Amino acid sequence: MQTEAYPDRCATPADDPASRQAAQRRALRRDAIARRMALSQDDYARRSQAVCQHLQASFPQLAAMRVGFCWPINKEPDLRPALETWLAAGHAAFAALLPVVVEANAALAFRAWRPGVTMAPDRYGIPAPATGDFLQPQALLIPLTAFDAAGFRLGYGGGYFDRTLADLRPRPLAIGVSFELCRVDSIHPEPHDERLDAIVTEDGVVTFGRSV
Repeated sequence: MQTEAYPDRCATPADDPASRQAAQRRALRRDAIARRMALSQDDYARRSQAVCQHLQASFPQLAAMRVGFCWPINKEPDLRPALETWLAAGHAAFAALLPVVVEANAALAFRAWRPGVTMAPDRYGIPAPATGDFLQPQALLIPLTAFDAAGFRLGYGGGYFDRTLADLRPRPLAIGVSFELCRVDSIHPEPHDERLDAIVTEDGVVTFGRSV
């Protein structure tokens, strides 16, 4: 599995301010991923469990919503225990959804997931449901490569979640999930960056304006 699952946008000339900002963001992304990958398996599991517990305690409404999440790669928080708990609760309105990259430079689509569903690698090698109708999420649990106190995130540089949040109407509840070691002073947000509604780490929950 490559560390950068979604490729960066094309670079601009090195003396351009936008290029310097892009280089800062690449460095933040690279360093945050390296810190995450250095976690021991026990520490990773402990932090993931704490993230799941905060999600379940702070967002009980998710148990009755269509919730998009991501298959964990590169030691992103493993949210599958929380999703499996909500699936087991059996609320008729609940669905766990995984993203499907249908084409480059487009919003993500989502298919229902549950343990045992047939999976296939997407164009970036990440497991996704192989078949099924596309469903619109009401909430998204979005992994954060790096994040800041203003509620902005860095992903892998492909812009998929920013496009998805910008395109979907109504806009899904956007909850970032990460570990505290990925917090930075600023991600140097760009105009396309979509602010999150909340961020959940192993230390707790922070919200940003929208009622959650």
